Amino acid sequence: MDVLRRKPHPLVLGLLLAAVVAAAGAGLANNHFTFLLTGAAVSTVFMQSYGLITGRAGVISLCQLSFAAIGAWVVGWANVAGLPGGFYVWLLLGGLAATVAGVLIGLPALRLRGVNLAVATFAFALALDVVFTGIPYPGQGNYNFVQRPAGFTTDSEYFVFTVIVVTVIFIGLRQLDRTRTGGALVEIRHSERAAAAHGISVAKGKLTAFALSAFVAGVGGGLMAGQLGIVTAGNFAAFASVSFFAIALFVGTNNIEGAIAGGLMGALFPVLLDALGVPQDLAVLFFAVGAVQVLRLGGSQTDLIRAGRRRKKAARRGSLPIPHANPKPIVPLRLRAPRDTADATPALEVRDLRVRFGALTAVDGVSLVVPRGHVVGLVGPNGAGKSTLINAVTGFTADYSGQVLLNGRRVDGVAAHRRARLGLRRSFQQLRVPEQLTVGMFVQVAAGRTLSGEELDEQLALFECPAADVPIDTVDVATRRLLEVAGLAAGRPPVLLLDEPAAGHSGTETELLQRRLAEIPERFGTAVLLVEHDIELVRSTCDSVVVLDFGRVIAFGPPDEVLADPAVIAAYLGSAAH
Repeated sequence: MDVLRRKPHPLVLGLLLAAVVAAAGAGLANNHFTFLLTGAAVSTVFMQSYGLITGRAGVISLCQLSFAAIGAWVVGWANVAGLPGGFYVWLLLGGLAATVAGVLIGLPALRLRGVNLAVATFAFALALDVVFTGIPYPGQGNYNFVQRPAGFTTDSEYFVFTVIVVTVIFIGLRQLDRTRTGGALVEIRHSERAAAAHGISVAKGKLTAFALSAFVAGVGGGLMAGQLGIVTAGNFAAFASVSFFAIALFVGTNNIEGAIAGGLMGALFPVLLDALGVPQDLAVLFFAVGAVQVLRLGGSQTDLIRAGRRRKKAARRGSLPIPHANPKPIVPLRLRAPRDTADATPALEVRDLRVRFGALTAVDGVSLVVPRGHVVGLVGPNGAGKSTLINAVTGFTADYSGQVLLNGRRVDGVAAHRRARLGLRRSFQQLRVPEQLTVGMFVQVAAGRTLSGEELDEQLALFECPAADVPIDTVDVATRRLLEVAGLAAGRPPVLLLDEPAAGHSGTETELLQRRLAEIPERFGTAVLLVEHDIELVRSTCDSVVVLDFGRVIAFGPPDEVLADPAVIAAYLGSAAH
């Protein structure tokens, strides 16, 4: 951690670079060059907007320049109306007006994804093009130029002002990234299901991204109005939004260096093509090819560069995992005597649960109880219905019959993220840990509450995980699974459902998980339903075991008795030799 603290963060380097550029720009004698640099700074604001909506939340939006158009229109109107407060107030009003538009566009777009969302946002951009083409921008008819802020009236001074705004936005975004809200946006981008399982409202998260990105874009539009004096609908054309989106996707504008590079490309690349006599249409083609490259490589240019640097740094620090050449089998270990489940109060109760997919009945009348302070195993062969049962219990499969009760309260009909907030938390068989977060931020997000530094360090030490500031993409899959359990347990939910948490573990790692699972009820006050194929792990940690086969419960009781049942051996273990 000391090494990381001594080295400057890329944000610091970026701000220093911005300060140098601003100082140089203020003294430039070439007004045309100053104008181009100001345009690059304004474009950087647009890129920051894309970095919010697409880079962080993973939402495709092709209408960010439409929000900028709204911001520019409001600034122009405030200038013509002589609204008190001057350009500073007008700029904020433009951002707020764009925020309202962002929310209005975000609400109907919440049910859309991928291409459908892209089409919807592009349709809005085209519609706004038509509106602003028919309604001239305020001041356009009588050449009423927007009054720049006091002290920043000349071109070189206004360039400095735009750099200041860019810097303030960068600082704000950096602070956002260090909060659970910022971590939640990244998790939504990585996996909406995992986000919901951690109690995050995907709808509210996306709406937040729309609102924040629209505000930033609106501010950018206001800055453009101040730069040009008078703007037209052509400055915010719908197809320009598509070009900017392609640039943002290619360079990765969720990173400071990517936003700056994107701003320079957006403002200067067309000028370069014009100077070379190359048709401007080729610029769109170039950026489109770059976007396709991102899809092929699985990340933007700055994301890939940063990931490579993190791995090199981790290798130098010796924090990369060493493969286990000869993984030892888990030691059969009875950590304690099974707890008596007979008179325990149910934390989770499932009554006559049925899940059908057409003619297939995946879960057929299952009833089970997970008592408070207990660990219950759920085992069965592949296709027995275990994951389907968990999906239904946690709200990810809404179409089921029967009842699910959490601490005696029915939660049927409650959305997945609300069930998680009530305390019904889960992991997934497929690992869903976002690589873009640090270890500490992921644990905070998975816990669903803000942990103090001391709590966080204790939790990481308990599960023998890396330090909080270590990037997740530098740790191995087994450690990520431990991190997921550590984060979920840190939230102290009433019930925790773990779907094969030992998958990919070595013997040593499984033994650690074995001990921690046995401790969860006492240490965190959490009952556990454990789905696992590792029979020794189930035998050593669970107080009781439920066995499913073809969607039905075929056995229930203490682990040693259930796992010795001939019917269980025939259905799950295959033969008595196991």
